[in-house]
Amino acid sequence: MAKSHRILLTGANGYIAQHILWQLLEEGYSVRAVARSESKIEPLRKTFGKWLGTPQLDFGVVPDIAIPGAFDAVLQSDPPFDIVIHTASPFKLNPEAGSFFLDPAIKGTTGILSDIARVAPSVRRVVITSSFAAIADFLGPPISNPAKVYTRDDWNPITLEAALATDNVMATYPASKKFAEKAAWDFVKEGKGNFELATVNPPGVYGPVLDPSQIAKPEDLNQSTVLIYDGLLKPGLKPSDPVPSTYINLYVDVRDCARAHVLAATLPEAAGKRWFTCAGELTYQGMANYLREALPEKRDVIPIGDPENTGMPEGWFQGSSPEIEEVLGLKFRPAEETIKDLGPQLVDIEKRAAAAASATA
Repeated sequence: MAKSHRILLTGANGYIAQHILWQLLEEGYSVRAVARSESKIEPLRKTFGKWLGTPQLDFGVVPDIAIPGAFDAVLQSDPPFDIVIHTASPFKLNPEAGSFFLDPAIKGTTGILSDIARVAPSVRRVVITSSFAAIADFLGPPISNPAKVYTRDDWNPITLEAALATDNVMATYPASKKFAEKAAWDFVKEGKGNFELATVNPPGVYGPVLDPSQIAKPEDLNQSTVLIYDGLLKPGLKPSDPVPSTYINLYVDVRDCARAHVLAATLPEAAGKRWFTCAGELTYQGMANYLREALPEKRDVIPIGDPENTGMPEGWFQGSSPEIEEVLGLKFRPAEETIKDLGPQLVDIEKRAAAAASATA
């Protein structure tokens, strides 16, 4: 039986969002899945085929989320929406200096909130996918004594002036996340919308893609997964090669990140909060160890590194988010499960890509 919530999900073809969509549909919610084009929706029709033609699933297209009124059409629904989960981000965020970088991120967030307030007053809860980048200071030293422990109460200290004056991606990307999220909280605090807000702030998001058949070749994977493949599994690597360095040592399984979005959208006690989905520490060395265990056929490729040393240097920053389990009731998967569930998918995608290339040679 369908549950009562009617939910708009933006960026529905994304890595995290497809897991969100699956969980919502499995639980009986009615969802309009929004993407930037019909070509991006087409794979969703196959993956979520069992819900096609039912009141639980329909689709919408918003080509450019940063233009005024972009969501007006898709926000109109009968029955009306009462929840919006906004995972979409601007299509292209190049590491450019100035407002060319920041404006799309901020407008893509405030724009949908304005559209909701104007077109869909029935909406009572909005959940926005933010980032650990809005929490952490990526320009400061990563090591301190004692080690910095980030929580959901922290904000990246970068100023708007500093972000506008640089093309350093370690400044501009986090700034885009910080100021987009800040703009959303300000929108609500100023009483511009009749809805509650919650944000989900994940660190490194890893784990299996929902439907590997959508991925024709490894380069088509989401960025965090491409980095794993390129650094640890790509043909041409050798066991004697170095394991890639880890900078963002905190992780969350994509399935748990998706679950946090669902809970943030549907639990009364989740409103008005940032949800920092930090499951713990995971380094590339740890990933290499897990992949070597899970994929014996790739042991002549996966770098060995220093298997006994899976931690970061003493004093490296950490994260803490006990409220995820205490309030949301979400228990995180261990890193081993996250990586071992991903590994076979990467091997399969690689094999299919090689076979397709051979067939057309």
